[in-house]
Amino acid sequence: MSQNAPQRLYLMQVGSMPEYQIPIVCYLVQTDDGQNILIDTGLPEVIPDDSSEFENGKDVIQQLASIGLKPEDIDTVISTHYDGDHAGRHASFTKAGYVVQRLHHEDAQTNPRFDSIRAEWDQPIERIRLVDGDTELLPGLELIETSGHVPGHQSVLVRLPKTGAVLLTIDAVPFGGGFTREPQEDGSSPNGEAGQASVVKLLDRVEREHIGLVIFGHDNEQWSTLKKLPEYYE
Repeated sequence: MSQNAPQRLYLMQVGSMPEYQIPIVCYLVQTDDGQNILIDTGLPEVIPDDSSEFENGKDVIQQLASIGLKPEDIDTVISTHYDGDHAGRHASFTKAGYVVQRLHHEDAQTNPRFDSIRAEWDQPIERIRLVDGDTELLPGLELIETSGHVPGHQSVLVRLPKTGAVLLTIDAVPFGGGFTREPQEDGSSPNGEAGQASVVKLLDRVEREHIGLVIFGHDNEQWSTLKKLPEYYE
């Protein structure tokens, strides 16, 4: 393993959609050389009126504090996309650089879907690294472009020394039942043709690389079986 390769992966539940028992989650990768890389930041401190179905829990800042980390200790925020349950605390990490797909960041400039938390994700461009498609961020940490849920959505592949490869599908595959090559029974995919193409792309990676752990974005049944912070995968 490279010296700056992932060493630990923490999973955090920072909120929920109570009506549907859906967890809202974030992830933290720690590397051998001491980098702290946060994947998404969860819900905003004050949830907008148009997102009233969400409920905050122990937020990402509290979660990190429980393992001795402050917001300024985060080096990088991987932003999978700018929905309010994924980018709601971006502005809290004032020392971090942000990594997002160029397609997504450019779409968000004029897409009203992301307006309610614009103050969180619309950071100075010198702090944002725009990537184009699948990108190796560092050895053992790969961004996988998976448009469909939104343009320029990205999933994350983390390679750990003991667990091996872990695929974080995020909202490309929110629930395990949708991780199939076949369209949904009604003949459609919840994220349309582009979304189904991204599902197949991820399935191909899992099969080709024999990925043993796939974590779906909002699957409560699976979430109850996984290690959560302060436990971690290594």
